[in-house]
Amino acid sequence: MLGMNHKLAQLEKEGKPIFTGIVGAGYTGRSMAGQMLSMKGIRPAVLIDIDIEKAKNVYRDAGLNEGIDFALAETVQEGNKLLNSGKFVVSTNQELATKCSKIHCSVDATGVPEAGAKIAIDAINNKKHIVMLNVETDVCIGHILYQKANDAGVIYSGSAGDEPGSVMELYDFADALGFEVRVIGKGKNFGMDHHCTPETINEEARQRGIDARMFCAFRDGTKTMVELTAMANATGFLPDIVGAHGACGTVEELPNLLSLKSEGRGGILSSYRTVEYVNGVAPGVFIIIASSLPDANHVFKYLNIGSGPNYVLYRPYHLISLETPLTIAKACIDHEPSIVPRAGIIAETASIAKRDLKTGEMLDGIGGYTVRGTFVSAKEAKEKKLLPLGLINAKTKMLRDLNKGEFIRYDHVQLDETSLIAELRRTQDALFKKV
Repeated sequence: MLGMNHKLAQLEKEGKPIFTGIVGAGYTGRSMAGQMLSMKGIRPAVLIDIDIEKAKNVYRDAGLNEGIDFALAETVQEGNKLLNSGKFVVSTNQELATKCSKIHCSVDATGVPEAGAKIAIDAINNKKHIVMLNVETDVCIGHILYQKANDAGVIYSGSAGDEPGSVMELYDFADALGFEVRVIGKGKNFGMDHHCTPETINEEARQRGIDARMFCAFRDGTKTMVELTAMANATGFLPDIVGAHGACGTVEELPNLLSLKSEGRGGILSSYRTVEYVNGVAPGVFIIIASSLPDANHVFKYLNIGSGPNYVLYRPYHLISLETPLTIAKACIDHEPSIVPRAGIIAETASIAKRDLKTGEMLDGIGGYTVRGTFVSAKEAKEKKLLPLGLINAKTKMLRDLNKGEFIRYDHVQLDETSLIAELRRTQDALFKKV
């Protein structure tokens, strides 16, 4: 993102700011929109939420006045009129974020796979760049969305600030310099509880100011698995084991911890070019690199980066949605994404029963009471017909009993075949071959 501040400042000077349409004014959407209001060259022009007061409060908290600085619109026509008059727009109608004529880039901040599919397709069809703060949608249908965006001449991108985007900044840096990247990964932000529910973690979620279902998806491990899947599909790196090792360690311990068992340095890995998460290094992201060049190894040692042969490059933070505006700017100004599933279908986030499930029972999806996700290679997912977590919604019906902890296969359920994400997944499966 070097120099983006100057590019945004130039847009501000020219009176040509980037107009953004944001769907979702929850934890991520409101912080992103609020950050944009303090930036040059970019505007959170349209903000959508089913709870209109959440959207309004973003502008109010920035000192803006309803009716003077922002106003409610219900239709695209009304939205266009308000934008042309210089006002920000709030609405419950998500089409305003993807169809208003002045919008340059749409952002999905819902975290709901089906909603993400609709927002992305509408944005692409209306020639808007699309930034996904919804990795859950990306790991399920990101390949077909990426292709459709390319065909339409717009940018499809994951977000800077999310761990996958932050890892890619390190990976691209090291890869461009010719280092061997051996492992990529992230710290685990919260303790793992595979069987937690929105009810059991509700009080902690309330104290943190996070929606209970969203926090449940962090605590049961699903969000970490989704993020590792996105990293794999962007780089071609694989899980060393199903669900990754999830070892404990400090930053200083990572080079040896994430070495091969066969190398005799206390490592846990069976192979390199893997994706991992580590308890103890949150909220950072990391990559493990190596070099065969004596001079490079001398520089690493001179700088006290390590004794080799593995070295860790560590970024001790990721600012989640606060960094998303930089991805929007990169898409609109440089016509480049922060992270996309460029490597192909390398991994999947597969579904696992969170508790015993009964025939005829309806499932509830990510962050709920019935299922969680885990990180598997695409090859294994295909061989075992494992069900991608993003396809499950409240209309998904169990066709057989299943024990807690078992994988859910396609033939275990009756999917909601009317959903857009299921339709796009069928198209993706027909067009793309898993590696």
